[in-house]
Amino acid sequence: MSKYAPRQSNNRRAAVPCPNCRQLVSVRAERCMNCGLPRPGMISNLPVLRELLRGEVSFVDGLVMICFMLYVLALGLDISQISLGGGLFNLLAPSGEALYRLGMGGAYPLVYEGRWWTVLTATYLHGSLLHILFNMMWLRQIGHWVEQLFGASRFIIIYTLAGVIGALLSSLIGTPFLVGASGSVFGLYGALLYYGRSRGGIYGSNLFRQAVIWAVFGFAFSLFSPRVDIWGHVGGFIGGLLVSLLLGYEEKQRQTLWHHAGALLTLAFIILCFVLVLAFLFQPLS
Repeated sequence: MSKYAPRQSNNRRAAVPCPNCRQLVSVRAERCMNCGLPRPGMISNLPVLRELLRGEVSFVDGLVMICFMLYVLALGLDISQISLGGGLFNLLAPSGEALYRLGMGGAYPLVYEGRWWTVLTATYLHGSLLHILFNMMWLRQIGHWVEQLFGASRFIIIYTLAGVIGALLSSLIGTPFLVGASGSVFGLYGALLYYGRSRGGIYGSNLFRQAVIWAVFGFAFSLFSPRVDIWGHVGGFIGGLLVSLLLGYEEKQRQTLWHHAGALLTLAFIILCFVLVLAFLFQPLS
């Protein structure tokens, strides 16, 4: 029989990158000698945060999957009322009641009923097959780009806050009901525009021009389509621009522990909002 020496687990490494400054530090260190972060070894092994620190998380595909799952759920909640006609933009549209139960946003649920969580949940819902296909196409088109330039943690913060700001602005202005991820997508346009302008050079300038073209095209479409929520787009674009300005991007400053902590708080907020959706899902409508 052969004898095998036990292999040392990766979790028992003598040193790890500090979650804040990324300098190597002992896993047993009381405090990072470079930046002063307490217990860096313990923090770097916390679930989810560990994956964020190692750059092993991508949110884009998960967001696309959740949006499609909620779209199918909305169709299934009220199958008899699914729209099969009324033009291409109304093909396979879930019923208004189904969308309302799943967290449709707008002035009515937010202002008059106090369902504050709808400023987030509305950004995951879609009103027709074409609606979700267009939004998810753009999310996949530029989402991975923004995630690479800003980092996964900053991406989910930008995406979420842009959508919330867009939905909030539109609701307060008086849009009665709204759904869709387009406010968040416009926030990604704003983030790319900021990055291109700030970085400069050939790459930055080209990206800046491309972001301007995308944004102008999107706003032009919003103006000439009565079904599109222009204020949600405006709010999302401004929100994405301002949040990305505050957070910075990878070439300017690598993600720190505080960016990752912000991402965890953002995920907790998303989960809370959908827990509230579940709590009200089967209550009778007033």
